[in-house]
Amino acid sequence: MNAAETRLLLGALDDALARGQGAALATVVGVQGSAYRREGTRMLVLEDGAQVCMLSGGCLEAEVVEVALGVIRTGEPTLTHYDLSEDATWGLGIGCGGSVDVRVERVDPGDPVTAGWLAALREGRTAALAVPLSGAGRVLVLPGGGEVGRLLDPELHAWAVGAARERLSAREPRAVTLLAPDGTPVFLDVNSPPPELVIYGAGHDAVPLAAQAHALGYAVHVVDPRPAFLTPGRFPGATLHDLAPEELGRLTPSERAHLIVMNHHLDRDRVCLAHALRSGAGYVGVLGPRSRAEDLLRELEAAGVTFTPDQLVRLRSPVGLRLGAEAPEEVALSILGELMAWRRGYDGGFLSGHAGRIHDAPTHAAAPRT
Repeated sequence: MNAAETRLLLGALDDALARGQGAALATVVGVQGSAYRREGTRMLVLEDGAQVCMLSGGCLEAEVVEVALGVIRTGEPTLTHYDLSEDATWGLGIGCGGSVDVRVERVDPGDPVTAGWLAALREGRTAALAVPLSGAGRVLVLPGGGEVGRLLDPELHAWAVGAARERLSAREPRAVTLLAPDGTPVFLDVNSPPPELVIYGAGHDAVPLAAQAHALGYAVHVVDPRPAFLTPGRFPGATLHDLAPEELGRLTPSERAHLIVMNHHLDRDRVCLAHALRSGAGYVGVLGPRSRAEDLLRELEAAGVTFTPDQLVRLRSPVGLRLGAEAPEEVALSILGELMAWRRGYDGGFLSGHAGRIHDAPTHAAAPRT
């Protein structure tokens, strides 16, 4: 799930708990063949039958709600296998050709493991939740050696914690179910801080880019030296940085950040490009034709500002997918499409004609992911 879905789910959960209403979380813990969503997708079911977020394209939700209502009543977690093949008759009778396993658990905010996991989701902190799918106990694994909870089998506990820490060390960690040495399937649910998008420039075309990125769960930052352009009304949900070019040193993008230079001002773009390439961010994009980025680099070199090959390999120019985009909203879609493909290691090409699992499409990423 992306951060925007998580925000929506947690907001609904907080409201329900404040009203004293019971709730259950349904989580996809296994996918075989083709399915609409991947492991780690969550849906919230409330005691009154309401649901928040989706596990599929509409095939499973009604059935999962019924299961979840039973879990809310009994407090007993369930694991259910759903066949989505073409012979199945879920929803409209349109199958995906695969199957999914869904675990449903009642939300108990007083449980330390649940409370810690929800806090990590709410605050966008790194954490992994290890849950045996045939066994007892849960353990929340935190960076720096912290653990909350325990699996009943000591050997399984040690293995699960080690597997969770290995998962957390990945650049783009994802939820997965693994088999322990004793054959126990263990679901590792992973939460990471949301990706960051830093937009240098608060012009007209930055507005839809920031809005669409926020809707996708990015932590959006907009940098511009013109206070009149930096208003919450123009950039709702974004962090605004009123910084002149010489003040950019006060901004330190994380390695998870994606930086887009789009000031439409040569002098500011030149300084911002230098700042972006010298940062630890793995992705630096420049709006406009390739020749513009090359001109900026030549002007910087003439001024004595040079970059290493490792810094230059992070430069993406022209930024965006080749969609024929013209309007600002279309350009924003093109840029965010490339960001998603780049982060996840995909080439951004057409899916038409791809015979395998959609989520296992061949990857041809030109740069390391972050």
